[in-house]
Amino acid sequence: MPVAASAIYFLNLRGDVLINRLYRDDVGGNMVDAFRTHIMQTKDLGTCPVRQIGGCSFLYMRISNVYIVTVVSSNANAACAFKFVVEAVALFKSYFGGAFDEDAIRNNFVLIYELLDEIMDFGYPQNLSPEILKLYITQEGVRSPFSTKAQDMRPPANATLQVTGAVGWRREGLVYKKNEVFLDIVESVNLLMSQKGNTLRCDVTGKILMKCFLSGMPDLKLGLNDKIGLEKEAQAKARPSRSGKTIELDDVTFHQCVNLTRFNTEKTVSFVPPDGEFELMKYRITEGINLPFRVLPSIKELGRTRMEVNVKVKSLFGAKMFALGVVVKVPVPKHTAKANFQVTAGRAKYNAALDALVWKVRKFPGGQTELTMSAEVELISTMVEKKPWTRPPIQMEFQVPMFTASGLRVRFLKVSLYLTSLLFKGLTLQLVLYTFAVCKANYREMEQVWEKSGYSTVEWVRYITRAGSYEIRC
Repeated sequence: MPVAASAIYFLNLRGDVLINRLYRDDVGGNMVDAFRTHIMQTKDLGTCPVRQIGGCSFLYMRISNVYIVTVVSSNANAACAFKFVVEAVALFKSYFGGAFDEDAIRNNFVLIYELLDEIMDFGYPQNLSPEILKLYITQEGVRSPFSTKAQDMRPPANATLQVTGAVGWRREGLVYKKNEVFLDIVESVNLLMSQKGNTLRCDVTGKILMKCFLSGMPDLKLGLNDKIGLEKEAQAKARPSRSGKTIELDDVTFHQCVNLTRFNTEKTVSFVPPDGEFELMKYRITEGINLPFRVLPSIKELGRTRMEVNVKVKSLFGAKMFALGVVVKVPVPKHTAKANFQVTAGRAKYNAALDALVWKVRKFPGGQTELTMSAEVELISTMVEKKPWTRPPIQMEFQVPMFTASGLRVRFLKVSLYLTSLLFKGLTLQLVLYTFAVCKANYREMEQVWEKSGYSTVEWVRYITRAGSYEIRC
């Protein structure tokens, strides 16, 4: 359930009440005395931020020299309560010029009371966006002399739309001479493989990053090759879905701009994008994963003073692709003296700080390419009986452009406008990769369907796969 806060208190380090606000009548006004007696005076503040006293729960957090205490009488959502406090403090800082302490509260108590009435109603959190609240709470706070002057924000043309929360993350009246949308799909592969080559754990965590500079209020619709979305589209068109790989997305998290109702019915990601950079969605996939590399290790202990290490790494992605910044870390015992290497590509050395043999390959070709590293390791001989070596797993780092381990692909991206006018005629929309160095050779053209809405388009996208926790037991 939501927070359903009964009261909220702002206390200084001595326990004096600076400001308090009662939202419900199920708690008394002297509940703060119980907090001072049972928590503050016993110096039990650092153990747990949630305490139950006399049938009420106290959720408290210290910000600078101020304690913010939320009192609830029911089984409320503690995470939601702390999230509300963090967002409320960010709101106060936007009014106070970046400072939130005891002096700022005393200088702005009238403004804080007004904000507390707006951001919570009968104990339930409401809109905490500074951009929206500043539209109708125009009072300026008393700023600290050490705070920087906040940048002036141009109010939206249609304040009613913003206040109602319809599109609170984007203001109207935006005009760009050149409309651009930058798209980047980044995935991290997590793998734990046994010494015999059996996969013990494997999953992919990914995110879609966007950076939008679009005029007006555009409505974007993104289609992916997920299994549910393709089946839904085939049912709507009364025809079988196209052949090709489909994936099942797990644990999907969207940005607040995504229309969840349309996603549940149409299985397409429909949204009005914020202006600038944002993370559109995050996801996790546990089935049908294409591993970019296969590692075959062989470590032999030859007596007490020598080891023989052989590691073969094989690329499993396409021949036209390549991996960048490949690093293989092979663990060795702590009493290692030195190592002699033979590698087919790259460079290798012994890193005493990591207790590992570090093999680096700047550019790893694809197409079933095999590279090997062989090393003769000399160990320090001691008279004391040594403990058995536990053999930590081999770790790997890499980045493969234009490859997704999950098989995720963007099928289409439709752009339309809420209101069309002469302002948008002749403007050009370009969809290019969001990256620091724009390199056309790293792009791949997408087969997309675009709505005719006055935008002419040039479409490009790139996929990036990185190593998360990529480990192979040896």
